[in-house]
Amino acid sequence: MSINTQDLSDLEEIDRLEQAIQTFIEGRVDPDRFTAVRLQQGVYGQRQDGVNMLRIKIPGGRLNADQLDAIADVTETFSQRGIAHLTTRQAIQVHFIPLAKMPSAMRRLARVNMTTREACGNTVRNMSACALSGVCPKQHVDVAAHVDGATQHFLRNPLNQQMPRKFKISFSACESDCAQSLLHDAGVIAIKKDGQPGFRVKAGGGLGHKPRESIVVEEFIPESELLFSLEALVTLHNKYSDRTKRAKSRIKFLVERFGVDGFLEKYREEFERTKRALAGQPYPKGVWQEQTGQQVPGSGAPRKLFAQRQAGLFVLPVALSIGDVKPAQLRGIAGLLRVHGLDEVHTTQDQNLIILNVPENKLAKLRSGLAELDLHEPVTGDNVVACPGTSTCRLGITASTVVAPQLSGGKADLRIRVSGCHNGCAQPETGDIGIYGEGKRMHGKLVPHYQMYFGGDGTGGDGTGGKLAIKGPSLPVARVKQAIARVQQAHLDSGEANFFAWVRAQQPDYFKQLLADLGEVKAEELHTVMHDYGEASDFRVLQLGGGECAGASQVLIGANFFEAAHERAYRNALVFQRKYDEAAQCNEAILRLLGSGLAQLLGGVRQDDLDKLSIQLQQLLPGQLADELARIASALAGVDEISQEELAIISAAVDDWTVKVATFAMQQDAQLDLTEAAAGLTV
Repeated sequence: MSINTQDLSDLEEIDRLEQAIQTFIEGRVDPDRFTAVRLQQGVYGQRQDGVNMLRIKIPGGRLNADQLDAIADVTETFSQRGIAHLTTRQAIQVHFIPLAKMPSAMRRLARVNMTTREACGNTVRNMSACALSGVCPKQHVDVAAHVDGATQHFLRNPLNQQMPRKFKISFSACESDCAQSLLHDAGVIAIKKDGQPGFRVKAGGGLGHKPRESIVVEEFIPESELLFSLEALVTLHNKYSDRTKRAKSRIKFLVERFGVDGFLEKYREEFERTKRALAGQPYPKGVWQEQTGQQVPGSGAPRKLFAQRQAGLFVLPVALSIGDVKPAQLRGIAGLLRVHGLDEVHTTQDQNLIILNVPENKLAKLRSGLAELDLHEPVTGDNVVACPGTSTCRLGITASTVVAPQLSGGKADLRIRVSGCHNGCAQPETGDIGIYGEGKRMHGKLVPHYQMYFGGDGTGGDGTGGKLAIKGPSLPVARVKQAIARVQQAHLDSGEANFFAWVRAQQPDYFKQLLADLGEVKAEELHTVMHDYGEASDFRVLQLGGGECAGASQVLIGANFFEAAHERAYRNALVFQRKYDEAAQCNEAILRLLGSGLAQLLGGVRQDDLDKLSIQLQQLLPGQLADELARIASALAGVDEISQEELAIISAAVDDWTVKVATFAMQQDAQLDLTEAAAGLTV
């Protein structure tokens, strides 16, 4: 097992961001344009003016001592609050950093091969994985190699620089699916079929607005085809998801739009094309193993000492209250790793840490060292996860970070998941008990509420797949602790050990009836439910102009240029394989994309027919650019079976035209930067 040593950072990119920040501070760039720039670099807005959150990508959640030190330095040196926060997708967020200090923070991370690039915005986000991959007795393969391979493949890939919305991928090392493919845009699960190693691939899952469970798109594919499948799914999202209705532009809505069969048909088309274009490309290879046991940690990560598949070694979990950790604790853990000759720590989807490869004779000293840092192993009831809520998030409605530490999973150690709004960053629909914040009017007043969910599980368990939680009633925030305690007691009284099974054994209206009195508020009782946790004033929802989870508004021609760059890469790969007719089709796609982008920039409309597009451009922009498009399109149409020489001439003309379109577009819009989108060409 090893941590990715390939370089993820780019110092020149950080320099460009620093220049963009200065331009923004001087008021010389449109705020929406700048928002897109900083989101691409992992810089997220906060409720508070003058500061931002920096999200650090941690592929698969894997960290070493030097990286822990770097995160501690960034948190202590640049954050005004001095706390790092672990997310449910294994990334790390540092809030309250002044914008001007972001480049310096990024350079510190770059020294230990860490990046924030594409941790936010309309991109492929941090790759998450089951926390025990590499050491789990039940694993088929350590998926670290596949996480690293996918991270490298998609990072700065033109295909996913300006997608309609974000795209999240998970990797699980066996059918237990601890990385929760159920709720991801794409989920990869290592399996064996007839003794052969490979993967099951799922897609179209998601929480937030209209939660949806993922569907299987590949029952089994070999390791050599995994990247083809993932790229095909990303391409589907980029090509078909709605760029105008942001709330409905996740890939789960494509399953709804096309139907399962229609979605699978379009996926298969993209898969075959991707497979042809990427044929021969090196692919990530893992070391496949026989399972040595059937023990799994439960949902996502162990909560007690866990025996590894490697004899004599253990995983030691470290509890972090709602995912928060201080610089001194990060440095302290790094120091313990070095002193005891350990090399790896993982972040987990329940916002904790696990220390791997611990020999039995070092457990006592390691526990003692953690205690000196005010850290310890998880205890019964503390499996509580929370998003930042109103503490920092522009979308937050309720104070999730204030109420969460006051909640408990009780004697059954239930998983409690607390989100400050319906977007579900704490994954409430996959908790034993999940809640998300909302405002509801009672007797003419706005009262803070939590919508309740029961019996969710995002993991595979016995290999059959998990289930999203059952929706319960929405209750005033002031009564949610009482509600959770009542549900826990009802579960214990039933005698059924399995909470998931108990929930699903109840009648549809059971929880509504059980908690009915807590949802009723008489007019004279209104004053008892008017405050959110930690607030002395009456509840209100701040109008902060929307959050940034959906990214920033895009200039359409920019998105088209990135997609054209993707087509150019496919074209060049197909030429190398001597597939000249298919390479010529890529040239046609480039002309359609850039021609339509140019037309829309000038007030026209998208047009996929090249002849009609040429006529439209002649009307909008008479002259060289329109004439050249018509000439190149005619040359492509006039060849039945293109030769290598003919293709080379046409490709050169397409590339030359691409440069001219980029130059013209940037002259029309002084704030438009197409340099990266036209990488490899001289603009």
